[in-house]
Amino acid sequence: MAEADWEEVTIIGHRARANQQRSKQAVNSALRSGSDIETSKKFAAASNKQMSASKNVAKLDRETEELHHEHVSLDVSKLIQQGRQAKGLTQKELATKINEKQQVINDYEAGKAIPNNQIMSKLERALDLRLRGKDKGKPFSKK
Repeated sequence: MAEADWEEVTIIGHRARANQQRSKQAVNSALRSGSDIETSKKFAAASNKQMSASKNVAKLDRETEELHHEHVSLDVSKLIQQGRQAKGLTQKELATKINEKQQVINDYEAGKAIPNNQIMSKLERALDLRLRGKDKGKPFSKK
């Protein structure tokens, strides 16, 4: 150790950091001078989600004219709308009754929704009306 040069310093355990300047002025001056600029955007940064994307999202991305998701048929959407009106409920009241958002009911009645068996069974029980199978439109009776 006695022979070590006082001008030379070795630091162990620390990584050298790149010069990161994030202000607009620093970026603009680097662009003007012709320096290399690296920009990166982090996807879903600081989100508290366990699963960032569901399986249906990937399927929807690959959706083409030949391969597409089935939507609620027009007759089922009409049955939902008629059943709701027969009960004297608004879309919001029906959504509250089945613990869903009003937009879900709106999508089902417009025929835009991808059918979900859980939501369909909730709607059947709330409206007391069959929405699936060959007994569509008949009263829903628990077996």
